[in-house]
Amino acid sequence: MLLLVTGFWGLSFPLMKGAGLLAAEHAPTAGTWFFTAMMLMPRYLIAAAVLALILGPAMRGITRLELRQGLWLGAFASLGMLFQADGLQFTEASTSAFLSQFYALLIPLWIAWRTRRNPGRWVWICCGLVLAGVSILGQFDWREMKLGRGESETLLASMFFMGQILTLARKDFGQNRVVPITFVMFVVQGGVFAVLAMFTTPSWGALVAPVMYPAWWGFTLALTGFCTLGAFLIMNRWQKEISSTEAGLLYCMEPVISSSMALFLPGLFSHWAGIDYANESLTVHLLAGGSLILVANILLQLRPPPRQD
Repeated sequence: MLLLVTGFWGLSFPLMKGAGLLAAEHAPTAGTWFFTAMMLMPRYLIAAAVLALILGPAMRGITRLELRQGLWLGAFASLGMLFQADGLQFTEASTSAFLSQFYALLIPLWIAWRTRRNPGRWVWICCGLVLAGVSILGQFDWREMKLGRGESETLLASMFFMGQILTLARKDFGQNRVVPITFVMFVVQGGVFAVLAMFTTPSWGALVAPVMYPAWWGFTLALTGFCTLGAFLIMNRWQKEISSTEAGLLYCMEPVISSSMALFLPGLFSHWAGIDYANESLTVHLLAGGSLILVANILLQLRPPPRQD
């Protein structure tokens, strides 16, 4: 089920790119923060409205623990996306792709520190394979690595994504219902990006111009249905069935899937929406990096059970 989540996330990147290119045509003087907000705000507001209709009168029955978990999830996810987007403006895309997946290593380190227990050699081998795969996939250049603003913000974003994963694993939230916590999460994210859009818009007309075009609605509804409602309802339901370390490593399949979808979806979107968005090409980096990440996740599932003392 979590592999399906990474598939939805992989689909979100070409969809968001297409929506951003479409928004840029109607607000050419706007900055990247505005385009980020316009890609993210509608999907979370619409998703929150859908869940509100599903909950209906049951919304009054949201417990304090469900409200608390939803607020934490929304805060971690919103801050992670914000810092990731801003950091990308100050560093190379390959560096951002590599550092964004750093939670795959941070999670077992955090758990080892909290529990004072080594997760085992098998887990560390899988972590190493994942980080090597992501670095190859993003064509990361170690010689150009420097800890400037972009790198610092991207590492900070990865820590917030780690917080989101760990929040889903907390035992005291184990009895919370999926739909209420996801609703609260979407409300937080929709509110954050709505405020960002209003503060960064070059004009009030730029906020409503995209909604006049069917292609923008197509991108937005696909993002809402598959990449927001589908992905987060499944994630919030099923992640607690496995360990946080397993989840963090499994989520690293997302750049592999997104790179694969970028081989053919951009051309289809360009023809449909009338935008200039070229297909990417199959590379040795995609095959090598993706294979290492896939092998790491297979090994993690095949690892021997811990010894019983």
